[in-house]
Amino acid sequence: MNTVETEEFAPEWLAAREGVDALARSHGPLPVLAEHHRVVADLGCGTGSLGRWTAARAPGVERWLLFDRDPRLLALAADRVPGRVETRLVELARLRAADLTGVTLVAASALLDLLTAEEVRAVTDAVASTGCPAWFTLSVAGRVALTPEDPLDGAVTAAFNAHQRRAERLGPDAIDATIDAFARRGYRATTFPSPWRLGPDHPEVTGMWLRGWAGAAAEQAPDLPVADYLRRRLAALEEGRLTAVVHHDDLMLMPPEPGDRP
Repeated sequence: MNTVETEEFAPEWLAAREGVDALARSHGPLPVLAEHHRVVADLGCGTGSLGRWTAARAPGVERWLLFDRDPRLLALAADRVPGRVETRLVELARLRAADLTGVTLVAASALLDLLTAEEVRAVTDAVASTGCPAWFTLSVAGRVALTPEDPLDGAVTAAFNAHQRRAERLGPDAIDATIDAFARRGYRATTFPSPWRLGPDHPEVTGMWLRGWAGAAAEQAPDLPVADYLRRRLAALEEGRLTAVVHHDDLMLMPPEPGDRP
């Protein structure tokens, strides 16, 4: 695992981004999912930000099952998600239907683009075997709009997207791959835009995002003059001139109605 990937899961970064995550998530799925959120499984829960966000906007969850492969993050989440909580240390490629016994909704935040096709298949099979809905928030869409524009914006975006696909991860292809996988099990998909809106109002997280985004691009395309690009972008941010829209999508997947066939 390289430096960029290690920082991706650091509690400091997860804490810094929680505010912009909260502003970005779509409220659109909440009315539809209200009758399904009695027992929620949060896959790749991190420090539990999705549980905290949901508790403030959709009360009624009786129990959270928190899944992650990092025991350090699981311990933090267990202390910070309101209500009754259970934790499960698991690799998502090994997720099985038995792990989701009693679950009425499977959810995740900022997860799908980090998965491989194998992991998406494992998650799909496990969820579909339960027959419950799935709700995946804040998956990267592969599009970034920065103002003011810079001639290298497109090249840095392309290099970052290629970096996201390293080690067989799906990156910005994850939404389509997940929709296709669930469609084979008869699920109906609805997407909701959930963009980050960064800039002078969120200087700390904007700076952290810029460094991580440009750092990944530099690892992927070392011939790009990313260091100079990053200096220009950070200077514009410090001057209060830089804004960025980092596009994400939320995804709601509803199981087939009785009588429907995949």
